[in-house]
Amino acid sequence: MQALAPQDIIAAIVVVAVLLSGLRIAQEYQRGVVFRLGRYVGLRGPGLYWIIPLGIDRAVTIDIRTQTVSAEQQETITRDSVTVKLNAVLWYRITDAAKSVIAVADMPAAVYQLALTSLRNSIGQHDLDEVLQERDKINGLLRQNIAGATGAWGVEIERFEMKDVELPEAMQEVMAMQAQAIREKRARIIKADAELEASRKLADAAQQMANNPVAVELRRMQMLTEVGAENNSTTVLMIPSDFVSLAKSLDEYLRERRSADPSSQA
Repeated sequence: MQALAPQDIIAAIVVVAVLLSGLRIAQEYQRGVVFRLGRYVGLRGPGLYWIIPLGIDRAVTIDIRTQTVSAEQQETITRDSVTVKLNAVLWYRITDAAKSVIAVADMPAAVYQLALTSLRNSIGQHDLDEVLQERDKINGLLRQNIAGATGAWGVEIERFEMKDVELPEAMQEVMAMQAQAIREKRARIIKADAELEASRKLADAAQQMANNPVAVELRRMQMLTEVGAENNSTTVLMIPSDFVSLAKSLDEYLRERRSADPSSQA
């Protein structure tokens, strides 16, 4: 068997090295977008794959996990001309690795700038009360506003939410005064309702006592007990209830006499 020449050994080593240089490894959360002589030929991975070396094939590795981006604080004006400062958080993931490379340059920066623009525009279309009280609704609108544009880039917007809303100090004082006035209004309404209910109960009790003289006597005795327990030096003058009934009967008798005697009316 003829031995290989040194030149052949060197050539074989070079060929093997060149072939091995085309090996690539993509993690489970990665995909390789392969271009051959500048044209897209397909996706590779996850795992071990091979591309033609020497610059014929080029692979761009894309991470398809969910990405979290914290939007920097934005100062914007609401529809009712109130200046607010907002912080927001964006969650997105790549669903089409090829589009994220081919359709847009610097996809993360493009998604981030689109999110900031959508945030400012959406807040400008709502009043301050809506921004503070209807966050879920505004968050849904934020997601819808950018989902259409990012879909063409192979990107899915999972969530886009406002994290914090900072108000001017003067506006915070005004809102505190408004909240205090609302609480005072509720307290007065509750107190008025309680007084109305108490007056109705007292009227029912008075009607019940008027129809039952014994109840009046029992109430008078209870009152004496309460007064005696609170202040023993108090002098109480008892007037029988018969006097009250007699005075009432006398008053009714005098009224009947007046109505029956024409000369007294003249």
